Amino acid sequence: MLPAWCRRLPVLRTYEALRLNQERLAATKDELKRTREERDRARRLSAHIVAHGKLKDILRAHTDAYRSADPFPYVVIDELLEPALLREVVAEFDAMDRTPWHHTERATERKFSTEDFQRFGPTTRSVLSQLNAAPFMAFLEKLTGIAGLIPDPHLRGGGLHEIRRGGALGVHADFNFYKRLNLFRRLNLLIYLNENWSEDWGGHLELWDRTGKRCMQRIAPSFNRAVIFDTSNFSYHGHPHPLECPPERSRKSLALYYYTVEAPADEDRTPHTTLFIQTDGMPASEPASTTSEAAPRTDDHVAPPR
Repeated sequence: MLPAWCRRLPVLRTYEALRLNQERLAATKDELKRTREERDRARRLSAHIVAHGKLKDILRAHTDAYRSADPFPYVVIDELLEPALLREVVAEFDAMDRTPWHHTERATERKFSTEDFQRFGPTTRSVLSQLNAAPFMAFLEKLTGIAGLIPDPHLRGGGLHEIRRGGALGVHADFNFYKRLNLFRRLNLLIYLNENWSEDWGGHLELWDRTGKRCMQRIAPSFNRAVIFDTSNFSYHGHPHPLECPPERSRKSLALYYYTVEAPADEDRTPHTTLFIQTDGMPASEPASTTSEAAPRTDDHVAPPR
């Protein structure tokens, strides 16, 4: 360090002042950057997560195909949401404490999930709220032809889902009745959060024929890919093959379910739990129960993550 008398020389004092000014300027630039990022984030949260025009384009492109899809009505929509917005959801997802999450470990399903809205980050709360709001509900009704859709504010069995290496979900038909709201389940919406997902890792959502004998469609859980499909007693789906992603990766998704007052068909009126079917490496569930889904999370009366 220079002696005190040397530091008091005019030239050196000028250099010191310049250095301090540069540090203040750098700090001001950082603060402005953070302010702009917060402003942009606030704008994204206050805006519609899917523009009305984009929803109209999706309806034109997919409505007819949805209703005639095989093995049951479904559609795959890539880039449904703004990627930057969804990356904020992923960041909030990754930062969450998994301790209070539901952890299921049994032959038919191995996964983590949470529907605790209060623990979600602000962007996640905004996205889920808008996916349960009137504009998106109207879009779903037009796409699927199902009138009177009702969202679930409790996110029962939905919310955030995570399956880690070695995890799987047996092929199943979902529970069909929600006792808490006295409604019949009609529609599933899944949005995948997995950037740079390798086909070799598996985790594909499989759609099986109504007999439960054959896989008809395989859908990779790629980032910003949405899958919408009817739920019924024969809409068999799952990913029965153990996940082979690296230990540091996992299969993440958002899940929302929608309901109606009326059952989709007479054969769907009898309430039952999730019905797993026998596939290679996966056992079937116990015989169908006549109880409803809305029982404690420790039993089978819940919708498993996808």
